Formats: sequence, C-alpha cells, structure tokens
Amino acid sequence: MGTTIVEVPAAQGGFGPFLSYLIGWAYFIAWSASFYPQAILNWRRKTVQGLSMDFVHLNVVGFLFYSIFNLAFFFSTEIQEEYKRRNNGQENLVRANDVFFAVHALILSTFTLVQTWVYKRDEGQRVSGFAWAFLLSSGVSALVLVGRALAGVGSYEWIDILYFLSYIKLVISFIKYCPQVYINWAAKSTVGWSIHNILLDFTGGVLSIGQLVLDAYISDDWSGISGDPVKFGLGFLSIAFDLVFITQHYVLYRNRTDQYAQKLSMVESETGYDERQGLLTSATGRYVNPTTGQGSASGRDLESASVSAEH
Repeated sequence: MGTTIVEVPAAQGGFGPFLSYLIGWAYFIAWSASFYPQAILNWRRKTVQGLSMDFVHLNVVGFLFYSIFNLAFFFSTEIQEEYKRRNNGQENLVRANDVFFAVHALILSTFTLVQTWVYKRDEGQRVSGFAWAFLLSSGVSALVLVGRALAGVGSYEWIDILYFLSYIKLVISFIKYCPQVYINWAAKSTVGWSIHNILLDFTGGVLSIGQLVLDAYISDDWSGISGDPVKFGLGFLSIAFDLVFITQHYVLYRNRTDQYAQKLSMVESETGYDERQGLLTSATGRYVNPTTGQGSASGRDLESASVSAEH
C-alpha cells in the first residue's frame, strides 16, 4: 500500500473545518484521558484484583484493530482510492486525531495488560472461554480475508478487511462493558468504578459524533457517516453505556461506602503492615504479612469485596 500525508481540516480554510479540527482534538483529549484512572489505580493498589481479564484482553485487541483501520484510512492512498470509488469520489472522514487516539489507546490498553502480569491477581482471575473463543474466531476470520485478498479470490478489497476489523471493534466495545454493568447491579454500588472516567468518556463520545456530523455537513456528504461506521458506533456505544453508568452512580446506587478500603484499613491496623505493598495468601486463605508471617482472617473478604474500574 502506498502512503501519503492527508492535509488536516484546519489547514483547508474556513470556520467549519477549523471547528471540526478543534472538536476532534477535544474528543481526543477527553477519551485519551479516560484511560489513565485504571492504570493509576492498579499502580497505587499494586494489584489488579477485581479487574476483568476479559475487558483487558478485549480492549487491547479492539484498539489494535481500530489502529489498523485508522492508520490505513489516513495514510494509504490505495484505501483512500477504494473509498472514493465506493462513495462518489468523496474523501473519507478519518482525521489525524482519530489516528492519534487509536494508537494512544492501544498503548495505554497494552500497558494495563502488562500490569495484570506484574501485579497480584486472584487465582481464578483469568480470561473466560467465551472471550478466548471470540478473539480466536475474529483473528482467524481476519486472516482468511487477508488470504483471499492476497490470492485474488472473490471480490474482496483491502477496504473490506478494514471494515471487518472495525465491526469486530464495535462488537468488542459492546461486550466489554456488559460485565461492569452487571457488577454494579449485583453489588448495588458503583464503588471502584471511576465516575470521572465515565464523564470523560461521555464527553469524548458526544464530541466524536459531533465532529463526524459536522464533517458530513461541511462536505455535504452524509454517506461519510456510514463510511466510517466504527467512529459513529464507538461514540454511540460510549454515550449509551455511560448514561447507564451515570444513572447507576447518581440515581440507583448512591451508597459510596468503599467496603474494600474499610476492610483493608482494618487489616493494616491489626497487622501493622501495609497490605497494598504485598498481599500473600496462605493455604488457609488468610492474608499473610510477608515480614512477620502473621495472618488476617479478613483476607478472603477483601478479595470478594474488590471491584475495579473497566474502560
């Protein structure tokens, strides 16, 4: 695939393109900032207990596919020409901020995945069979499409493969949020799920869709929205799930008591040791102070009470 640098909207003149440029970078900042709370939380706790391994792995694969999609649409002349042939000569609406967001999200998601290898996690805290099956089937399907495109079998073009990857990303964006909605419902609490993360995500979703609609209006080509379904879908899913989380946090489950923090404080006062610096579980299920060898009967309760944020 050949490559070229696409001129950003701000350089094309006019208030509309400049406004789109500003909105694009605003949503990039909002969405990108929403990735940091979980990584910081893991670092401060020195544990990933309560964090869904499905969410972490699905997030990495999803943003890998999204990065490939945006990089190809933004840099590849071949993909740009294929898009024009299918959309009456119109330019695609992938912007520089879309590319930076996707790559940045991939980096932060991968960093969080690495944290799950470094920090303590529960023995049963692993990727589910469903998630593995979904990721494996998605990867195999993508490879089959690539093989058919390389072999010239059927009418597949590279843009078809990119659209397939974008649809997988949309599915991932849906299924990765569902467990957290259930966890909040089961616990009747949103403790451990950062509302600031949600508010930033909601802001990014609104701005992302706003930029897409504005670009379609400026170019007088509303097919641009259907031509970039992953961006519209991501924005829509973010808004939909964020509204659910906001309702849970501010309306349904207003109890802000952090049971995990309370029990952790009790353990520290009993043992004189900061459990967050190293929680070792003995064969009896008791948390053991690695310095003194003394245990706490509250350990198992700590694990069951731990609920962490997912994005």
